[in-house]
Amino acid sequence: MEAYKKGVPFKELNARIKKLQNILVKKDIQGILIIQKSDFFYFAGTIQQGWLYVPSEGEPVLIIFKDFERAVSESDLNIVISLVSPKKIPETLNKMGYSIPKVLGMELDVLPVNLYLQYQKIFEKSKIIDISIDIRLIRAIKSDYEIEILRNAAAMADKVSEKVPEFLEQGKTELEFAGQVEGYARSLGHQGIVRMRLWGSELFYGHIMSGKSASIPSFLASPTGGFGANSAMAQGAGFNKIKKNEPILVDYVFALDGYIADQTRIFCISGISDEFLKIHNVMLEIQEMAKNKAVPGVLAGDLYEMMITMAKDKGCEKYFMGFGDRKIRFTGHGVGLELDEFPFIAKGQKTVIQKNMVIALEPKAIIPEKGVVGIENTFLVTENGLEVLTKTNNDIVIL
Repeated sequence: MEAYKKGVPFKELNARIKKLQNILVKKDIQGILIIQKSDFFYFAGTIQQGWLYVPSEGEPVLIIFKDFERAVSESDLNIVISLVSPKKIPETLNKMGYSIPKVLGMELDVLPVNLYLQYQKIFEKSKIIDISIDIRLIRAIKSDYEIEILRNAAAMADKVSEKVPEFLEQGKTELEFAGQVEGYARSLGHQGIVRMRLWGSELFYGHIMSGKSASIPSFLASPTGGFGANSAMAQGAGFNKIKKNEPILVDYVFALDGYIADQTRIFCISGISDEFLKIHNVMLEIQEMAKNKAVPGVLAGDLYEMMITMAKDKGCEKYFMGFGDRKIRFTGHGVGLELDEFPFIAKGQKTVIQKNMVIALEPKAIIPEKGVVGIENTFLVTENGLEVLTKTNNDIVIL
């Protein structure tokens, strides 16, 4: 059998685990059991089904239910064992010389209640507490290894954006157009799955919408919605046909080797109104301001207020990040293994912007019954502000 592709190098995994163990020691947490897929991959280098036990001191133990051989091949961790039931975890750890933790950390932001109750019975001598915020804050600061993958993902996002005009055609449905764009992205190595942490949130590549269909609201925590293929999906591309002289939104994620680059560009066929051009240019100005202001030490909530204030000063407040009572209260978000990582550029957020965070800024204007204009790029936080990773032209592309 051909060898499985290695996940994450040991040096990288070890650095991540050491950061986590430092937090466990400071908080007097004796161990943590990691289950959630993105966190599991981040610390173990594989997403095979199982559990990762990280003690406050000593080697982590990767416990695999399925598939053990693949996990051994993919993960660079030193201790990988096979186990058929979570009920045997405490006994197994004990036999390996690990004490059962008095306090056990778990990802309670995403762990279903029934599983939580199950683990309470399994670790009956342990107090289970939430460790999810600490994990997410560790993940928010990207290593050089991660940044390199994110740069590659951004380069692939640029390739997709550059290819879009070849597929864009009057009379074609949004779904047909989306399928062609997605097929090209897949040929470049797009992994298909776009992971999100927020409960009940899901995304398929992103949003492609044209004209007024782009202004249709949806359930998703996003400024854009769209009809979607049906009411069971209720977002993104639908059966609306692409027309001349209307903005066509291509808000797509490129997911490469687990990591996500987020990008939005606006296209149109023939021409577009001065109203749309004017508002789009304001969105570019807001992005440029935020790019310079997002230096280490700034609060994420303060950056949000700067962007909101500028939209108001430029006369675009009414449609900025949505319209009506259900406007989205954010203007950007962290990206990495998931689309909704820390920091959130959102109202009231106290997270401090730090060097090597990776952020997607997305100033957009949603004009009811007309369409959407705006921009989204993925940026790396540097000491002097944001370095753009997605580099194609930000202007509206007129075909």
